[in-house]
Amino acid sequence: QVQLVESGGGLVQAGGSLRLSCAASGRTFNMYVMGWFRQAPGKEREFVASISRSGVSQYYGDSVKGRFTISRDNTKNTAYLQMNSLKPEDTAAYYCAAKPYHSGSYYADYDYWGQGTQVTVSS
Repeated sequence: QVQLVESGGGLVQAGGSLRLSCAASGRTFNMYVMGWFRQAPGKEREFVASISRSGVSQYYGDSVKGRFTISRDNTKNTAYLQMNSLKPEDTAAYYCAAKPYHSGSYYADYDYWGQGTQVTVSS
């Protein structure tokens, strides 16, 4: 069982930056792939990024490549999403999620989810 708690969301102007954190409970954090997803009102949940258990490999959705960076600190049981050059279309609720074994971009493959944190980018 893994419990995830996101933080770091807020209101930012276009072009600005935010750093989201996802704190995980338990002592098996390094056994899980960590992912970030987002969902805007009326839209489907969208894959943002994922990171392998060791942190060596990262994967990104096309809409955030080159602007967002996912990372993790297994000593702190925490995953991060650094978001730069934010755009109004990045406005959404952001969720972190965990799954065992291999990275993936399909939300249904993730077993554990946080409650979400809102990111709003003003133009």
